[in-house]
Amino acid sequence: MLRRHFALRAFALASLALPSLNTTTAMAQDPALPHAVTGERRAFSGRLGTVSYYVAGPSETNAPPLLLVHSINAAGSAYEVRPLHEHYRTQRTVYSMELPGFGHSDRSDREYSPRLMTDAILEMVEEIRRRQGPVAVDALALSLSSEFLARAASEAPDRFRSLALVSPTGFDKRAPWNGPDGSTRGKRWLYNTFTVGLWSRGFFDLLTSRRGVRFFLEKTWGARNIDEGLLEYDLITTRDPDAHHAVYYFVSGYLFSADITRIYESLTMPVWMSHGVRGDFTDYRYKQAFAGRPNWSFDVFQAGALPHFEVPVEFMAKYDAFLEHPNRQD
Repeated sequence: MLRRHFALRAFALASLALPSLNTTTAMAQDPALPHAVTGERRAFSGRLGTVSYYVAGPSETNAPPLLLVHSINAAGSAYEVRPLHEHYRTQRTVYSMELPGFGHSDRSDREYSPRLMTDAILEMVEEIRRRQGPVAVDALALSLSSEFLARAASEAPDRFRSLALVSPTGFDKRAPWNGPDGSTRGKRWLYNTFTVGLWSRGFFDLLTSRRGVRFFLEKTWGARNIDEGLLEYDLITTRDPDAHHAVYYFVSGYLFSADITRIYESLTMPVWMSHGVRGDFTDYRYKQAFAGRPNWSFDVFQAGALPHFEVPVEFMAKYDAFLEHPNRQD
């Protein structure tokens, strides 16, 4: 019964949820996959494989670059940060990356871990510095990717001016997570279940059918009025023949860090945490443990887990206020 409960919970989670490099203009892993956001799509290559990103912005700006990181789920993509990308590209240079296993980045059959995702973010920051000089970035991540961004910032704090964590994981009733350094919440038996023979791709195709994707997006929104553009892009990006590899590490728990509470506690730069009040992702009771920290601030929106889609004007205003006065106290 315990295993069955864990598996069902994993299905629900699927709704969200440094070597030298060669920098080139990006070529699509799948030519049929359209751009998720506007701007130029580029990529860099190294031991992480190909990591793809979009870049857009005014020709001249004194504002720090902004890095946006999509969430991890059965259909994760840069489209999830689209409202932010399109808004801020008129004010500053915006980089919207595609994590390993997603979008036009390398989706090959390999081990997907917090270490891999963290290294991809660190390499993305180095790519930004190659393009723009030794600048510190403002960075925003969604859901589980907040854990990867926080770990990257804890390892290279001078590279990050501020962090924005939108609907981050690791703050629910099961926290604190103070496991051994680098440990995860992975379940090998569950991963093996997902990757058995023909069932492996078959289950993923079932999970990412139009009905399945809409179902999980409605759980993310906590409402039936979802973003239809995101739905359509999700259906396209999940048709890649290698789209399931990273997802099975996700639903098996291997991308969730068992030491994430200590990582969050170690952050020294300004941190803005925000979330909604609807849908399946509303348990953030452990955030109270961070309420007294001078570098942390919080905002709550009357929305689901992707408030920048539902209340973009309010969301941008709160984020702008944080960026202008990052050490404000709530």
